[in-house]
Amino acid sequence: MTLTAVLLTIAFVTVVALLAAAGAGKLARMDNASYPTALTRAAVVTAALAALLT
Repeated sequence: MTLTAVLLTIAFVTVVALLAAAGAGKLARMDNASYPTALTRAAVVTAALAALLT
């Protein structure tokens, strides 16, 4: 794998994880969760996706 492909893969994984985390946080807030709970849910989603996509 070339360096360019590795960097693009890392960027893709990061963007997908951040978008999923933002979505999870937004859904948690819409469900009347507190801000710390929403951040915790977003962090869990980010960690899970990062582990799956790398």
